[in-house]
Amino acid sequence: MQVGVVAIQGDFQKHIDALQSCREGIVAKEVRTPEDLAQVERLILPGGESTTVGLLMQRYGLGDAIKKAADEDMPIWGTCMGMILMASRVSGRAQYTLDLLNIEVTRNAFGAQVHSFEDAVEVTGLDQPVLGVFIRAPIVSQVEAPAEIFAQYMGKVVGVRQGKRLGTSFHPELTDDLQLHEYFLKL
Repeated sequence: MQVGVVAIQGDFQKHIDALQSCREGIVAKEVRTPEDLAQVERLILPGGESTTVGLLMQRYGLGDAIKKAADEDMPIWGTCMGMILMASRVSGRAQYTLDLLNIEVTRNAFGAQVHSFEDAVEVTGLDQPVLGVFIRAPIVSQVEAPAEIFAQYMGKVVGVRQGKRLGTSFHPELTDDLQLHEYFLKL
């Protein structure tokens, strides 16, 4: 299975490492262009800086290619910045999004970089909690059907699922816990 990870900026290498640790037969590839995207069966949008990455995706046509792939039912997962880019709306900001999840997100909802933390997160469909790494993490401030709440932390929505699309506020790729990567590979 060919799995792409958007490799414009951010922690894409950690997702590649996690994918390659999941099981044999997984080939993780860096995706920077529409041509790269055409070579993969599913896609991860990693953490990073959403305004910068969004502008670059828009400028080089990757954003439109991702929207088309989503329309063709490609499984797509956004972590932190990736979830922001997949959202329909960003609270209090006018910024580029892919509009792939029927959600509104609030950026940096847990505070600045110095307020980063790790804690257990209950995720629907998994047998045990995952370790969530929250770094300038967003929260989901509104969820509209067909999006569904997938994970919560202290009463805040930090994970959503909409068909074959996932969004998480936290970074599972920064831990040794592969549960969410395995879950994504089974979508």
